[in-house]
Amino acid sequence: MKLIFTTMLLMAVAAGATAQHVTNSHDSPKMNQITVEETGSGSLKPELYYTLLHNKYKKTAAVKNKLTFRAAAGVASYQQVDEAEAIDSALASRAKIEALNVADRQVDLAWLAEKDKVESRTRQFQKNIDRVVMAGGSPKEKERWDDYYRVYQCAIKATRDAYMPNAQRKKEYLQIYADVSRQNDVLVKYLVQLSNRNATKNLLSATDNRFINKGSIARNAMSRWNESRSVVRGSRNADGNEDENENESMNR
Repeated sequence: MKLIFTTMLLMAVAAGATAQHVTNSHDSPKMNQITVEETGSGSLKPELYYTLLHNKYKKTAAVKNKLTFRAAAGVASYQQVDEAEAIDSALASRAKIEALNVADRQVDLAWLAEKDKVESRTRQFQKNIDRVVMAGGSPKEKERWDDYYRVYQCAIKATRDAYMPNAQRKKEYLQIYADVSRQNDVLVKYLVQLSNRNATKNLLSATDNRFINKGSIARNAMSRWNESRSVVRGSRNADGNEDENENESMNR
């Protein structure tokens, strides 16, 4: 039963589809409007309708037709062909150059060459900073030097992340190395000053704490004076005896 019903339904649909056909109904007012819009020829009909309801459009529709604008755009575009080709050639040439730039800037070859030298200097700088407090410097002073260290680390990171050629990167890394070396020399001098200051302070403190026995010093000085006086007297007596012996020999 279902099969019969389905078959009948399909036959009805096929019959309906076969009965359909295309009708051609010419609409003259619409054709005139399209003709006026596209080419500017013809007239808008019915004229009374456009006069009453679309009078402004009726006055300018033919003048502002699309064909006029298409022709003006075509002429203007044709005049720009040579300029467009020149721009295209310039862009193609620039694209080749930029491709080389991208290839040069993607791999940081300068860092591979200068990495060991820069990192060695920054590590030495960090070690000297860690000696500030041990040498007698204040925590605030150490923090100031830590700020210098962070500045150089930031400069290294910015250079590595920057979009620049390897030649410029190399200059930046060498400048960072020179700056770190200069600040490290200043820090070393500062550490030497701290060390000398502490040594002098310790010596002065040891002198202040030492007990001075003035009596013993006076006795030692007196003893040395007596010894010197005895030596002088002995030499004088010896000279006197020699003079007497010489006089006796002359009298004889």
